[in-house]
Amino acid sequence: MPFMKLQFKEQDFQVQAAKAVTACFEGQPFRKQACNSPLRISEKRILENIRWVQVGNGLEENSQLEKPTTSGYHLTIEMETGTGKTYTYIRTMYELHRQYGWSKFIIIVPGIAIREGVYKSFEITQDHFRELYGHSIRPFIYDSTRLQDIGHFAADSRISVMIINIQAFSSADARRIYQEQDQLGSRRPVDIIAQAHPVMIIDEPQSSDGAKTLQGMQDFNPLCTLRYSATHRSAYNKIFRLDALDAYRQRLVKQIQVKGIQLKSAGATGFLYLERIILSTGQPPVAVIEFEKRTGAGVQKVRRKAVEGADLYELSGRIPAYQNRKITEIDGYLNRIIIGGEDVRPGDMLHNNDEPVLRRIQIRETILSHLQKEQRLFEKGIKVLSLFFVDAVEKYKMYNVHGDAEAGTYAQIFEEEYALARTEMLQNQSLPSRYRQYLEDAPVQRVHAGYFSIDRKNRMVNPSGKRGSLESDDISAYDLIMKDKERLLSFEEPARFLFSHSALKEGWDNPNVFQICALKHADGGSQTRRRQEVGRGLRLCVNNRGMRQDYDVLGEQVHEINKLTVIASESYEAFAKGLQQEITATWKREPARVENERTITVSSKKIHPAALYEIAFDTQQLITNSSALIDRRLNISESMYEIKTGDLTNDVETRSGALLHEPPASAAYDIIGEIEALTQLTRKTIVAILQSIREEKFLLLHQNPEAFIAGCGRLINEAKAAITVTAPSSAPARSSEG
Repeated sequence: MPFMKLQFKEQDFQVQAAKAVTACFEGQPFRKQACNSPLRISEKRILENIRWVQVGNGLEENSQLEKPTTSGYHLTIEMETGTGKTYTYIRTMYELHRQYGWSKFIIIVPGIAIREGVYKSFEITQDHFRELYGHSIRPFIYDSTRLQDIGHFAADSRISVMIINIQAFSSADARRIYQEQDQLGSRRPVDIIAQAHPVMIIDEPQSSDGAKTLQGMQDFNPLCTLRYSATHRSAYNKIFRLDALDAYRQRLVKQIQVKGIQLKSAGATGFLYLERIILSTGQPPVAVIEFEKRTGAGVQKVRRKAVEGADLYELSGRIPAYQNRKITEIDGYLNRIIIGGEDVRPGDMLHNNDEPVLRRIQIRETILSHLQKEQRLFEKGIKVLSLFFVDAVEKYKMYNVHGDAEAGTYAQIFEEEYALARTEMLQNQSLPSRYRQYLEDAPVQRVHAGYFSIDRKNRMVNPSGKRGSLESDDISAYDLIMKDKERLLSFEEPARFLFSHSALKEGWDNPNVFQICALKHADGGSQTRRRQEVGRGLRLCVNNRGMRQDYDVLGEQVHEINKLTVIASESYEAFAKGLQQEITATWKREPARVENERTITVSSKKIHPAALYEIAFDTQQLITNSSALIDRRLNISESMYEIKTGDLTNDVETRSGALLHEPPASAAYDIIGEIEALTQLTRKTIVAILQSIREEKFLLLHQNPEAFIAGCGRLINEAKAAITVTAPSSAPARSSEG
């Protein structure tokens, strides 16, 4: 059955972005021919045009033309993710052809996902642009085994577009483009392209500015180069800007809401996560790890760089769970570390007792957010989608020895939690009848679907990709995602919760994704991770007729309807702060502000370093006072989870709940020895104190041993502080028990 077709319309900011490019070549005569006619206007005129465009768009004027390469001119167009930069540069091609007759274009993209997405954009916008310009563009994807396509590209009198990913410049068969080919009349493909004098368009140039890629671009002899991205690393001759703040204020993207989840669990477990191994020329490899560490606020997870020989027991503040846990080897070639005799590779986690609990809470919260939005938007004809990213296909789908598919752990958790949430919602007697029917009609097994790579036996598998890459090069997986884009927007399709591999995230560009949940560890080292996550769902949604629900349609309600909820695998504060830093790092509106620093001088009486103090006290009094303090003030909360929901402002809602079925801490603690180290008392005195406290206080030890040790140590030290301090002595400082 035919599914809904996406509708497109002219949007002023996209029209202005195209005009910014065409205006830079004002004065260039129109000439229509198979190859692009060279520039006939002087460099001085081009600079004047660029400066005029920059003034009109409120940008800093260039004093001279900026050129990263010797071939052609570079123009930078900054557009926030979700605002339609692909549509914009397709429209720009039509305008350059209409005004100057240029018909040869090459689009360079950073990877397979964006390449397939760009090709899909040409397909779905074809009717729209045919209505505007009366003809269509002929795009093709560069394939080194089909070099005859380059001959057709050069000879075609229509607008012709070649889409090529940067890997083509460095792959094993990249040299074929420089070799004479029989099917091209013994000509070299690169010479045919160079003679066409194409306009070069670079999608996400920050990923394409390597030396080999830049050299390959020059070999194509580009007329000019147009650079499109939301996060430019180098902005040559910037002529248009629509940054994150502009896009939000103009209501061109969804509002972002974050659900941050923080577990407050029972003590240290010896958790270890290997994020990556850093290799540097002439330097030994360094491991970036995350582990638990004792701090003033208790046990917290910290991220550190560690070298070979690092002792986690010492780094953690002597947490018992890390005893005999040294990094004995960091192998950059095999991409692993050895710790305690165990191989650990990037992405591996050890002793992560909290993960099953956290993943269930994430899935549950995604379902609850989904159902709340779905009920509200159903009557408006807007289908709500939720997107889960996982790091291994077997967590969603497994295959038994007979090859039969079985639900993985996350699929099982989803079905359990969805069934509970749907049952609870159906108990609401005021639920609209049509929406009630929509909920009841789809079995739980059909409301979720997996989008992964497929092997020859039609089984879901982890996507292929180059070593060290976070993106897959599996074309079949992207084909499936792109093919189902419109189908998933239809209410006739029951699937509304979608599971996919995190390596395929760049392929997802569906406007009706309202919830995004990454069921994987939050890598602290990525400088753009959070922005990439939200970027998969920023586009404004469409209704069941394919019409975009923007300000023209919804007015002031546009952000009431268009709200993206990110269910994070970290605290609200960590995600919100990190996302804001990632966004503001790209703003170039004004010079960086330098805060006035105030130096606070603390005046105090100096204590001579040779003056040592001896503390004398009555042991029995100390035992009595300490046990009384512990009985009165030692409180250890149960293992809890806390969920904070907010839209990156100060308005944050907090909920919490108890963690159920949590495994106990596995490490053996020397409770007496730990408190002895904190208080400098004898083991005999500590035993006497612990024997004197009430039983219910002592049993808190099983609830959270780390908190029990820290709390008892702190309260005993408070009792010690009340003891009289004698005059300075030349004897070694000690606690003298009498």
